[in-house]
Amino acid sequence: MTTAPLRKDAARNWHRIVEVGRRLVDEEVPIQLNDVARAASVGVATVYRHFPTPEALVETVATPGLESLEQHAEQALAGDDAWLALRDFLYAAIDAQMTDASLAPVFAAPQHALTRTAELMRHLNELFAGILDRARAAGVVNPSVTPADVGPLMCGLTFAARVRSAAGDHAPAVIARRYLDVLLEGLRVHEAGQPPS
Repeated sequence: MTTAPLRKDAARNWHRIVEVGRRLVDEEVPIQLNDVARAASVGVATVYRHFPTPEALVETVATPGLESLEQHAEQALAGDDAWLALRDFLYAAIDAQMTDASLAPVFAAPQHALTRTAELMRHLNELFAGILDRARAAGVVNPSVTPADVGPLMCGLTFAARVRSAAGDHAPAVIARRYLDVLLEGLRVHEAGQPPS
């Protein structure tokens, strides 16, 4: 089902609202739709017409990042080397989460406000399961590791990187990549055929 294109003024308002939402997310300011309306110079009813909940606005802000990750996952699944495919996708995922503050709440949400977000998340999960299955089948990843293991580990990793960065160490993205390297080393099956102890 396709939706009719927005009128020019409605499209302009939609873009203005999304720009404000993006700025608030980047500044880690909780989204209140009344505040968004004021900052976007539109009526409150206009904001609610486009985005009935703050979650819907955050998910809209996150959509380009989710679509980019979807493309990374599709490329990884098409790659020849199962280990590099897994590694490169997880690098892309961690980089995205460390640079786009809208992704963490979307990944953490038990359900989604927008059908598009739910579809993207379902497809991303399917693609990642395929990437991990292929790595396990190739014997390069501990066969007991599941997607349900990796998701929380990635969330914990990004949280830990932000905490350490706040303590004045390196940039969060640098720390996150270091932690991901440690995680990948734990997932990988080494030459002897056994995961590291």
